[in-house]
Amino acid sequence: KREKEGFGQMMVKVRAFALFREILGKERDMEIPEGSTVLSLLEAIGSISPAFKEQAFDHSGGLEDYVLLMINKKRIDPVNDLSIPLAEGDELAIFPPVAGG
Repeated sequence: KREKEGFGQMMVKVRAFALFREILGKERDMEIPEGSTVLSLLEAIGSISPAFKEQAFDHSGGLEDYVLLMINKKRIDPVNDLSIPLAEGDELAIFPPVAGG
C-alpha cells in the first residue's frame, strides 16, 4: 500500500470565464500532485500562463482579491479558502472581476 501515500497525481478540471477564458481557454484538465491546494493549482496555472499570472496575482504573488473562485460550483473565499486541499475530479472555476458601476 506504500505507493498510494503521497506523491500520486490527480486530475482536476479548470474552467475559466470571460477574460480568463480568453487567456486559458474554456476548460482544461490539469494533473497535479495529490494534496494540492487551491493556491498551488492557481500557481501551477500561472506558471503555464504568464498572462493569467499577470491578471490574477498581485506584485507580491498573492491572488488579487477580485478573482472569483468556485470549487464544484460552490463559491469559495479567495482570501481564506486558498489552502483548501483539492481532490481527484474536482472542478475549479475562475472568474475575473465583473465590471460594474
